[in-house]
Amino acid sequence: MATENLIWDIFIWVKAFHVIAVIFWMAGLLLLPRFYVYHSTAKPGGELEAQMLIAEARLMKIIMNPAMVVAFVLGLALIAYRHADLFSSAWLWVKLVFVFGLIGFHGMLSADRKKFARGERPRSEKTYRKLNEIPSIAAIVIVIMAIVEPF
Repeated sequence: MATENLIWDIFIWVKAFHVIAVIFWMAGLLLLPRFYVYHSTAKPGGELEAQMLIAEARLMKIIMNPAMVVAFVLGLALIAYRHADLFSSAWLWVKLVFVFGLIGFHGMLSADRKKFARGERPRSEKTYRKLNEIPSIAAIVIVIMAIVEPF
């Protein structure tokens, strides 16, 4: 009984830190495309562009990258604890498809940041405004899958 309580206590803490990491990562995924909207319209070589380059790099390196790694690792720990038979949980597979989609989106944003740093304008302001919706839609699906477990 004491072992079960200890395992449950560890599970709850892992889950809490997983959710915290996801919140930080999602904040970055929602904010970085907005930064790119402003960066896209900034004068090349101007003061706004210089400020955006610093803000984008800090957001990616200090918040987004570590939060994504922590969320992913703790998510794997939660899966290992709760789901011995992954093939029977359709909701989990739907959630994972969206999670890996967000990881790909994160990678695309990272590549765009490097292009901005080289002075390129990888996408239009309009495109970044549209891309800004992707994390919101993914978050809705992921949360519903994780909480409701509809399948």
